[in-house]
Amino acid sequence: MFRVIYPFKDIQDGWRPYKVGEEFPREGAPLPSSERLAELSGSENRLGRPLIEKVEAKAAEKPETKKKPAPRKKK
Repeated sequence: MFRVIYPFKDIQDGWRPYKVGEEFPREGAPLPSSERLAELSGSENRLGRPLIEKVEAKAAEKPETKKKPAPRKKK
């Protein structure tokens, strides 16, 4: 997963604008090639600076399940 660190318009996605903090690529967009990811994460692009950075995906968190306490026995 990648995150936008500098705003840009993706020419390979119909000039779609990306804002800082957004996930790249957007949901539903085709996955970019490794060359394209290298271009956007380095300075070899039209803006001459890194536009995205790789971030580690968060591990899927399982919601805690609460067990009902056993009914108390009457004396």
